[in-house]
Amino acid sequence: MPRVIVTSGRGVAVSDGLAGQVLAPWRLPEARLFNEQAKLITQHLLGVGIVGASMLGLFCALTLYWLFDDRTGFYWLACSWLLNGATYALLRNVVHRPMTAPRRFWLLVGVFASTGIVWGVLPLLILDADSPIPLLLIMVVIITHGAGTFAINASSMPLYCAYIYPAVAPLMIVSLFSSDPLMLGLGGLCFIYLLCMTMFASGAQQAARHSLQLQFTNLELVEQLRTESEQRELARAEAVAANRAKSSFLAAASHDLRQPLHALGLFLEALGRSGINGRQQEMLDNAAAVSASARHMLNTLLDYSRLEAGVIEPAPCGFRLQTLFSKLEREFGPQADAQGLVYRCRDTVLAVDTDPSLVELILRNLISNALRYTERGGVLVACRRRGAMAHIEVWDTGIGIAAENRQAVFQEFFQLGNPERDRRKGLGLGLAIVQGLCNTLGVELELASVLGKGSVFRLIVPVELGGVVSDTSAPVRQRANFDGVSVLVVDDDEAVRVAMSELLSSWGCRCLVADSAASALRVCSALPDLLIVDYRLRDGQTGADVMTALGERLGTLPPTFIITGDTAPDRLREAQSTGALLLHKPLDTARLHDAISQMLSAQSAAG
Repeated sequence: MPRVIVTSGRGVAVSDGLAGQVLAPWRLPEARLFNEQAKLITQHLLGVGIVGASMLGLFCALTLYWLFDDRTGFYWLACSWLLNGATYALLRNVVHRPMTAPRRFWLLVGVFASTGIVWGVLPLLILDADSPIPLLLIMVVIITHGAGTFAINASSMPLYCAYIYPAVAPLMIVSLFSSDPLMLGLGGLCFIYLLCMTMFASGAQQAARHSLQLQFTNLELVEQLRTESEQRELARAEAVAANRAKSSFLAAASHDLRQPLHALGLFLEALGRSGINGRQQEMLDNAAAVSASARHMLNTLLDYSRLEAGVIEPAPCGFRLQTLFSKLEREFGPQADAQGLVYRCRDTVLAVDTDPSLVELILRNLISNALRYTERGGVLVACRRRGAMAHIEVWDTGIGIAAENRQAVFQEFFQLGNPERDRRKGLGLGLAIVQGLCNTLGVELELASVLGKGSVFRLIVPVELGGVVSDTSAPVRQRANFDGVSVLVVDDDEAVRVAMSELLSSWGCRCLVADSAASALRVCSALPDLLIVDYRLRDGQTGADVMTALGERLGTLPPTFIITGDTAPDRLREAQSTGALLLHKPLDTARLHDAISQMLSAQSAAG
């Protein structure tokens, strides 16, 4: 036979077959379930239950007196009210007390059983075979009271039966043993009433318990969701803190590394303009190549920080792709030859409408990445038109990317096949920068790859449709001397001040140097032609403070360059807000020379 597990207040009992099913509704449920039922039942009793029963008892006593001149009801009413008062006081006293579920159960059994006994006695007090009308009236009142009690405690079948059986059974028993047909019929009706109310209470109890179980389940789910939400929020906060710490570390490390590399680059440039022999020039070229490699790695960090800072603003325009392709081929072709690879670029007549400098940076990263992970074969750069869009593609025959890594490769510091963290393979930021630049431009980037055979990255940009098309190639200019140009350099690093002074002097400039706003005011008695200032100085000063101090002293500011080694997003935003031209350490001296030339040319044209 099937076995039925029945949960009780004391544990789990096992019962068999039909007997278990019959006894199950009479068993005390688990403690928390019954405590919730008892709480609701007690609240109803203290609310309208006892008051309603008292008013119904008063109605019985008055009806018996007015209609049948029977004072028995008043004596019964006194006993009933006394019991109601004692019940009210008891429940008020224990309602908030801690109590075990079985003890609370038996307390309520006593309350309802005593009430049932009081109502069961009333028909016996007025029982008169010659006059059954008062008995029928009282029976109707008891049925009414039973219906009200059903609304209060039907969620617990044992408690309801503890009331209804003592209230109806005495009259039923007396009637069934009577020889009067009317009384026999009344006894039969009482029996049917008890049977039906027991079945109704069983169904109501099952529904109530199911509802409470669902309520508890929902509360548990809500608590679980709240806990999981708190855990996710804690994990998110930890991730944000870790990311902030990572950014701060990278910014500090980048700044501290940029300072000496910046000075080194300036010294190497100044040294190259002095008289050296062939062997010395070869060694200088090697040193410059190492410096350029380190500068490239730090500039990669800078590009990533600029993306995080949100200071990159696209400047879209129409430009011809072939000019950019040729420029990249001149740069990467020799690198591919040195690696024994083939670098090919298909000519194109397409012009596109987007930011040329950002597209160049994207392609630089993609091509550099392709050459880094290709050992045999080569790299192909091409462009195809697809409707109103141009698909700029970088193909390689490298190691390929497994399907499970095609999202991960766009995460910062993720690298394939570089467990030893070989610096020649970069920092793992190239594709993260590419993805960020694509998001900034609002263009799509697609990746297709076959493991062991190669990959293709496809940049999808809009075609220029009949607008003005510019040429992104810059004219080759001879480096001019800046004879007589006065420049004030403010930097707290002595090596940088010396190197910058040597470099600018080799370009024909008259150079003044200072390490703070106060010293800049001391050495600068007249307005210089140019101001070059480091952004982060000692004692919490910034380049903006120097600009403010000089502006107040001189009444105006000369064309200003801010040179910074900071990569922290907040610092980049602060520096950019000054309105000065922002350059980054370690500085490419050719970039500085061109910037000075353009600044002086613009100043001459404006003057």
